Amino acid sequence: MKNFFSYKYSSLYPLIAIVGGLTIVIFTLVFANDVKCTYFLITVYLMMFLFIDYKVCLKSLIYLIIIGGLFFLIAYLVSDRLDQGVSMLNRVAAFSVGMIPGVSLGPDRLARNLAQIRAPRSLTIGMLIVFSFMPTLLNESRRVKEGMKARGSFTVLNPKILYRAFLIPFITRIVDISDTLSLSIETRGFDLHNKNYSVYKKEYIRFFDILFILLIVLCIILAVIL
Repeated sequence: MKNFFSYKYSSLYPLIAIVGGLTIVIFTLVFANDVKCTYFLITVYLMMFLFIDYKVCLKSLIYLIIIGGLFFLIAYLVSDRLDQGVSMLNRVAAFSVGMIPGVSLGPDRLARNLAQIRAPRSLTIGMLIVFSFMPTLLNESRRVKEGMKARGSFTVLNPKILYRAFLIPFITRIVDISDTLSLSIETRGFDLHNKNYSVYKKEYIRFFDILFILLIVLCIILAVIL
């Protein structure tokens, strides 16, 4: 019972967080032309502060202001209608607000949850590799650029220098990292066809997870009937 009511920021049940975010996106895209959709997004965004770390919510707001403001301006200038600009802003806001629950999750928690419900292991392992591989690519790209700067050859204006000094070392590092990942998976005994495995730290649905999805549904109902 204590675990059912316990809660801390960014600890939403992973699948409920994903479903809640998708529900927000789908509803907003369907009713983007309705002004009530804007009020719905504002209400849901403010609600996020109750369940998710405020830093994640504020970062999403920054992207919304920049990207949403740009698309709003383009739609308004093209159509010369304010409602078209608001409609475009709603569509951008759908993804900015809907991605908050998913962004607040760690890839390890989502992977544990998928393993807990016996999702295909290829999906779980592939997701973990993608989440871990992307930061590695960014770090390696940064290191290659630093090496180019140290040799005084950091430029994108000369295709020959860019090819020899950046692309070749970068691709070589990617191949080495992919080989290391494959070897790591094999040495840890991962078997895509073996379903006899256990999850060390399981995810459990709690009261606040249920409250989160119920509040989203309530906001949708109010936006439709009012």
